[in-house]
Amino acid sequence: MGAIMLRVSEIFLSIQGEGSRAGLPCTFVRLAGCNLRCEWCDTQHAWTGGRELSLDRVLREVGKLGCRRVEVTGGEPLLQEETGELLRCLCQAGCEVLLETNGSLSIAPVDPRVVRIVDFKCPSSGQDQHNLWTNVMHLTPRDEVKFVIADRDDYEWARSAVRQRRLLQRCAVIFQPVAGRLEPGKLAEWLLADDLDVRLGVQLHKLIWPKEDRGV
Repeated sequence: MGAIMLRVSEIFLSIQGEGSRAGLPCTFVRLAGCNLRCEWCDTQHAWTGGRELSLDRVLREVGKLGCRRVEVTGGEPLLQEETGELLRCLCQAGCEVLLETNGSLSIAPVDPRVVRIVDFKCPSSGQDQHNLWTNVMHLTPRDEVKFVIADRDDYEWARSAVRQRRLLQRCAVIFQPVAGRLEPGKLAEWLLADDLDVRLGVQLHKLIWPKEDRGV
């Protein structure tokens, strides 16, 4: 049997910029390829291309970076069948493993030790029709749901999704403004006015490294 291969955009050590672990050191494995084309995507370089690396090579590169908190992201990592084995191997190695996925593909097969961060798409993305809402039934308290919000319409749409699908009874929920499109303070005002018990997320890495558009 041949080596398991993955198409990798980049592997790097950084500060986690999003979610409940924002501010903590994290190794990122960004896989290449995406099935969506969000209007405001900030990782378009991962839509295509990438290097073909063996699973063993990826694990070695992660090991060299020394941080045992690892996020597998993209692109859309679940497009590659081999991602499941990568996640399993990282868990077996004793890593805290996070998976960021765009909400369009099933998270059901993912190793239960993995923290699934499901980024359901709001209307401004132009991709909300691809949300796979059956993923909600697979969420556990260890997982997270994220909505990236560009305007008031997105906010009201996400607010309805949180309430109608009882997401806060499933896991943590994060509302994150699109950088340059919606001021965090405005989103905070809306959340407070509605007494909506979700986390306001800002992209911490963009505050630390504002001129970088790839991993640092």
